[in-house]
Amino acid sequence: MGNTDDVRSALIVGAGIAGLTAASALAGRGWLVEVAEVSTEGATVGWGLSLTGPSLRALDQLGLADQCLTAGYGMHMITNTDAHGAVTPVALPCLLGEDRPAMAGIARGELHRILHTAALRLGVRIRYGLSVSRLAQQAGQVHAELTDGTTRTVDLLVGADGIRSTVRNLTGCTAPVDYHGQMVWRALVPRPDWATGIHTYASTGHQTGLVPISATQAYVFLTENGVRPDVLPDSELAERMAELLASFAGRVAEFRPLVARSGSVVRRPVQTVIVDAPWSHGSSVVIGDAAHAPSPQMISGAALAIEDGLILAEELDRQQDVPKALESFTDRRWERCSVLVKTSVAISRLEQEQRHRDSHQLIDACHRQMAQPT
Repeated sequence: MGNTDDVRSALIVGAGIAGLTAASALAGRGWLVEVAEVSTEGATVGWGLSLTGPSLRALDQLGLADQCLTAGYGMHMITNTDAHGAVTPVALPCLLGEDRPAMAGIARGELHRILHTAALRLGVRIRYGLSVSRLAQQAGQVHAELTDGTTRTVDLLVGADGIRSTVRNLTGCTAPVDYHGQMVWRALVPRPDWATGIHTYASTGHQTGLVPISATQAYVFLTENGVRPDVLPDSELAERMAELLASFAGRVAEFRPLVARSGSVVRRPVQTVIVDAPWSHGSSVVIGDAAHAPSPQMISGAALAIEDGLILAEELDRQQDVPKALESFTDRRWERCSVLVKTSVAISRLEQEQRHRDSHQLIDACHRQMAQPT
């Protein structure tokens, strides 16, 4: 895979949200794009996620927002209930107009299907079971050796391969993966009729909540405080999560039996990464969680990843010099992404200090800041 006449070529490592968005944005501007994904085709991690206003705004530029709203569940409100029963509603900014939802919950598999289909329609080639093992800069291009022994010489190499990015290490954009003393549980459940927005609940020990992802489904999350990042047998997860929910009353008690019966429960550590600028080396760059992975409290990791793909393509469209375009990309993204990661860490700390009112106010303020143009 290389440059043909005046067509520029890109190899993207990672077929997640950032990688597929970047693939479509570049291919739509005439790039020849190949994506290498280490997992098997159709594999997704987790049950659902939230597409906040900035996510939908960016997806709208790709012509995909309405597909996501149809496949998911549109919402306008986050309703926070603290440990004393006080309710704090947060109305999210409507960035696509008042006639469309402010945000949407969606199954990860549905979002992947939409992004994957869009990339293929634009001519992107996606190969599974494959990653990169070695990189070298050669005469303004990137020479990549893949894990199957084949090689590619491209004008652009994009590392969109997640929080433990191989590309990040190969390009020298090193950053620690920080653990913040919390484990997040998620269980797929039927959506209760009353759940028309995100609901969160705090207790003296943990935080929980429910996020609709379709007309019939939702996921329950539980943030477990003050624990080590150990691994539990899958067979024990539903029962253990239901036990942790026993300290909550009210509507949590209503959906707790749904969790106990769920056959789809995952448990993950709350971790963050922020790579110091620059995020590029020559004609290679890292985006998405490889560059800036926030904790889940701000439900904005997808927004940053989707914005990255679009803005990367915009900067490469504005100037032909790839290294300079990548520097401009970092300049546009650094402050916004680093602020969100740092805010998410602050929220994690406030939760563990049982300062839920402060955390709710900080979440509201950060969502309003994220609503500003990119």
